[in-house]
Amino acid sequence: MKLSELKNNLEGLKEIKFQLPNGSFVESHFHVTEVGEIEKRFIDCGGKLRKETTVNFQLWSSIDFHHRLGAQKLNSIIGLAEKQLLIGDFEIEVEYQQDTIGKYGLDFDAQNRTFKLTQKKTDCLAKEDCGIPVTKIKTKLAELVSTEKGCCTPGGGCC
Repeated sequence: MKLSELKNNLEGLKEIKFQLPNGSFVESHFHVTEVGEIEKRFIDCGGKLRKETTVNFQLWSSIDFHHRLGAQKLNSIIGLAEKQLLIGDFEIEVEYQQDTIGKYGLDFDAQNRTFKLTQKKTDCLAKEDCGIPVTKIKTKLAELVSTEKGCCTPGGGCC
């Protein structure tokens, strides 16, 4: 989800709920402790220079159980970040502390009016340079040839 989509989804919400990938929810007394823009410049394993820019939100919970961040207040925090930091309309990455700091993507479930923290995964960005097939190679089992006599026959011991 991009920043503009988050702002649109906040319109008309009274409460903000963030759901983790395991189905549990971030405590309702969370704080947004940081809003910023992060630029990551790196070289992939194929030697290609890359750049990735995200809008970063950090969620944090404390012992102030009566704290509630409303949609209007979050929109004003975003507006201040846009004005002061000149952040752009990039994909959002959410940091949330559990056992360690987790990084998540963000989606919106319009039916339940809930923001969903989505899993992020690592990937090889230069599969062609690393010899990793882009698509899974399909092989028919009938075409596999055994090097051992009778391996894939009943009683052959392969299963």
